[in-house]
Amino acid sequence: MSLFDNVNKNPAMNTNRGGTQNFQNMPFGGAATGDEVFEEQPLSTAEANKLIRNTYTLLSMTLFFTAFTAGIAMVTNMPPLHWALVLVGFFGLFFLTSYLQNSIWGLVSVFALTGFMGLTLGPVLSAYLTIFSNGSELIMMAFGSTAVIFLGLSGYALASRKDFSFIGGFLFAGILIAFLAGIGAIIFQLPGLSLAVSAMFVLLMSGLILYQTSDMVHGRETNYIMATVTLYVTIYNLFISLLHLFGAFMGEK
Repeated sequence: MSLFDNVNKNPAMNTNRGGTQNFQNMPFGGAATGDEVFEEQPLSTAEANKLIRNTYTLLSMTLFFTAFTAGIAMVTNMPPLHWALVLVGFFGLFFLTSYLQNSIWGLVSVFALTGFMGLTLGPVLSAYLTIFSNGSELIMMAFGSTAVIFLGLSGYALASRKDFSFIGGFLFAGILIAFLAGIGAIIFQLPGLSLAVSAMFVLLMSGLILYQTSDMVHGRETNYIMATVTLYVTIYNLFISLLHLFGAFMGEK
């Protein structure tokens, strides 16, 4: 399986992250007829292993591309984007990637998404280097901590093969609450709440790494593009949240 393959096992059915089935090439716009029964088909072990390899290959490429675009933003002294524009750009590109996930254009959309996030990251890094005398140390601490958390949790889920699907509902509720709380902290300028949200995201993204990796191991995740996006989001949010916490508690001006 290459990065250009459609990894869905059943071409007549695509299963999204929430388990909702999207039916294609069926009569009357997707209504099953006769004795046709469509159930979610998990990938075989061999197919799951190929999906895992493709996911981590694409994830590595997107992280390098994010670093590249972040570097461009820093070199050009790009100003920070308004938080509303960041949200519109992220969700717009996220839904576009989800829509294109089964075509080669999905890969283009993934790099558009991760490149855009790199452009939002560059001004943040520049601000830390300017505001804090130990800004470079804070950035490296956040980078190292993110790498250790991601590799450690991913390695544990891959090696143990434990099923973490049971935490899916908790993660969905927690991320929604943290997201709304984060917007509230920005609008009402509540630094204490902002720190609490960062701490919440560190825990939630750690859980999401276990959940997503478990889905890949057990064959429930059938699309490496969306698996890559999910893991990318965990890494990005982990890094930003840890950087915020380190800056608040260890930053030197």
